[in-house]
Amino acid sequence: MTRPRFDRHELAGAFGDIGTDLPLIVALIGATDLNGATVLIVFGALQILTGIVYGLPMPMQPLKAMAATMIAASAAGTPISGDVYRSGGLAIGVIMLVLSLSGGLNWLTRAIPSCVVRGIQFGLGLTLATLATGTYLPKLGGEGYVLAVLCAAVIIALWGNRCVPAAPIVILLGLGYALWRTLDLGELALFQSAPEFGGLTLSRERLWEGLLLLALPQLPLSLSNAVIATEHTVKDFFPEKRVTANQIGVTYGITNVIAAFAGGIPVCHGCGGLAGHYAFGARTGGSVMIYGSLYMLLGLVLGESVETFVAAFPLPVLGVMLLFESVAIMRLLRHVAGDQKELTIALLVGAVAAGIPKYGFLVGLIVGVLVWIAWRRTSLAT
Repeated sequence: MTRPRFDRHELAGAFGDIGTDLPLIVALIGATDLNGATVLIVFGALQILTGIVYGLPMPMQPLKAMAATMIAASAAGTPISGDVYRSGGLAIGVIMLVLSLSGGLNWLTRAIPSCVVRGIQFGLGLTLATLATGTYLPKLGGEGYVLAVLCAAVIIALWGNRCVPAAPIVILLGLGYALWRTLDLGELALFQSAPEFGGLTLSRERLWEGLLLLALPQLPLSLSNAVIATEHTVKDFFPEKRVTANQIGVTYGITNVIAAFAGGIPVCHGCGGLAGHYAFGARTGGSVMIYGSLYMLLGLVLGESVETFVAAFPLPVLGVMLLFESVAIMRLLRHVAGDQKELTIALLVGAVAAGIPKYGFLVGLIVGVLVWIAWRRTSLAT
């Protein structure tokens, strides 16, 4: 176990993943009936937990396929309840625990073709890009577009800069605009309310809907990015550490069970988050613990005013950050670009996942696997 450090390098690394997490969390609070303060506090606490357990900059992230489905459903006027969302998180947490402890995790990583996984990733990127450009960017009209262009310019100018991360600057720009135009500080009741933990109402219907609508479509993305890719990234950055896919799967499962019953959002590890913290200087779990403490402090200070703050934050800023995140996810398609058949399957899966409301990711997964099997049989026959 590496003892956590709390120096300037760990502090800089703590902002390495905020550009991915914060837009999704803010959007989720606005798209669900979950308590915003509780979401922030639980999310922060889980960061601290994994920082202690691994002693490495191993952050937690919102489950992206689930988040995209929730946000898209809300934008379409057919919101999914928070209980279904948390039930989906509980379902995938239990599934991941069973797979990890039984050895089924290793079998699934071999059974799901990589081109199908890349297709799911591509569909997720398309979904986030559509939300960014079609829902968030136009919200404030001309002022919003000017703000979005300014934020995009900051991100591009600071792309890859390890000394000055772009995400906090963009967030400060959004906060400055909110204070100028949309946020009345007098409306914020600071330190005046406590978060509400628990409250999950379990039922067979909610569990079933959460499993089909949210958990199963998320599974291939989690297997690839949260488990397999994270294991490889740990080996790349910390070759002296022995972190296995099964260990990652166990903490993935436990944290989602905790989040479901505590009132948080479903979460996972992620190779991108680990790489982000590392790129900005983090080498221990200290950066993740600092990162989690920031979320906990924000939730405790704002309390019920989290919803007021979220409603006042300019959506075009979130749209820009989501757009860059979506491009980063879609670029993963390059891993199958050299094989025409695999690329075709990945594009098909991505189009289905992004094009079908609610169940698109699950349908895309099934279609992709069936097409892969048919292609393999045809190839063997000839």
